[in-house]
Amino acid sequence: MTLGTKLFGTDGVRGLANAGVMTPEMAFRIGAAITYQAKKKVRRPPRIVIGKDTRVSGYLFETALSAGVCAMGGRVLLSSVLPTPAIAHITQSMRADVGVVISASHNAFQDNGIKIFGPDGFKLPDEAEAELEALIASDTIDRKRPTGVNVGRAERLYDAWGRYVAFVKGTFPTDLSLEGTRIVVDAAHGAAYRVAPAVFAELGATVTAIGIKPNGRNINAQCGALHPSHAAAEVRKQHADLGIALDGDADRVIVIDDKGQEVDGDVVMALCATRMLREKRLKKRTLVATVMSNLGLEQALAREGGKMLRCNVGDRYVVEAMRKGGYNLGGEQSGHLIFLDHATTGDGLVAALQLLSIVLREGRPLSELAKEAMNRIPQLLVNISLKARKPLSDMPTTTKAISAAEKKLGKNGRVLVRWSGTEPKLRIMVEGPTPKQIKALANDISEAAQRDA
Repeated sequence: MTLGTKLFGTDGVRGLANAGVMTPEMAFRIGAAITYQAKKKVRRPPRIVIGKDTRVSGYLFETALSAGVCAMGGRVLLSSVLPTPAIAHITQSMRADVGVVISASHNAFQDNGIKIFGPDGFKLPDEAEAELEALIASDTIDRKRPTGVNVGRAERLYDAWGRYVAFVKGTFPTDLSLEGTRIVVDAAHGAAYRVAPAVFAELGATVTAIGIKPNGRNINAQCGALHPSHAAAEVRKQHADLGIALDGDADRVIVIDDKGQEVDGDVVMALCATRMLREKRLKKRTLVATVMSNLGLEQALAREGGKMLRCNVGDRYVVEAMRKGGYNLGGEQSGHLIFLDHATTGDGLVAALQLLSIVLREGRPLSELAKEAMNRIPQLLVNISLKARKPLSDMPTTTKAISAAEKKLGKNGRVLVRWSGTEPKLRIMVEGPTPKQIKALANDISEAAQRDA
């Protein structure tokens, strides 16, 4: 077959379910390709862990992927509904050869996606994804199918969710307890709808759980990390100490403080990184963050004698930079937080527990800690949908507007314009001294981009 478009984006394969690249036929070929690729390395029937979130189309792709794996002689281990980081952990802990997650993360239920992890629990590097694309487009996986006793099989991992709950609880300091702590958990009707409340309750917290009634169509719908106002309202209603708002596959988290105020990934990183610096646990005194993280985070680290390394947007690029440089803490403003001492990918539950340990040890409400964590520089993010996606070098009016904005801001701000890695949108970020100035500059760039479209 011939692929009409690039299959893998910045976070696996993603698109409208049952159309384009996200069809059961494509899922079958992906399942066969990952098995063929793994078989060349292990010289035996590869073991492939498959998990999913709560989208109605998950059944479609779970079946198709499993069929592809079995058609190539692999052994499928079905974990059913579990967070993305759970599949990464189970793949590594069970010494499986590949982990596959069927999820479109924060997207609406109509979309779905396929993310792939290697045996080490890390997402596949670009070169491995390129090899998979070539296999999927070739006839190799059609010619090399086994028959008879060499055809693969599938089985269910009935204890998968319990394995993950035990793992997450194990990342929380053993000398601390959540007894007496009131926590609101919003699971976004997604993959963590069962495991998230269990983790906090088993550690002793009084849990109010919302977003835990998935129906296949309500994942991320006016709830979770995309709409943290619902968790915030519940925190105020319950007079809770903290709120946890997860996205659909629970690899990122937005935290709500005791006053019902949103605490984003930058603030959580500031709190965790500065404490790790003081305790000499932050490797090379460096935090890895993306170009989107606020300048105030960088300044907060500098005050503690630390530094920040910036990389491209996307949690996979954060992890790549961390592994390459030997760092152990990184993340994104959006709530992807990676604690490499504990996990191989962003994990909303692990991150929440690391933050809770700081709140408990210091005996102060999160609202106080967050207020002191960093001095946020005014930042504005504008997303615009354009008719066609093209390189910024082919958008002269836009590049001129960007240069003008950078000149006006000088050393007092930043401008970042980039295409979304998962959606056909141009993202315009401007940081500067005043909200009024950055709004005007962002509007100038937005209007220029629309003229270039």
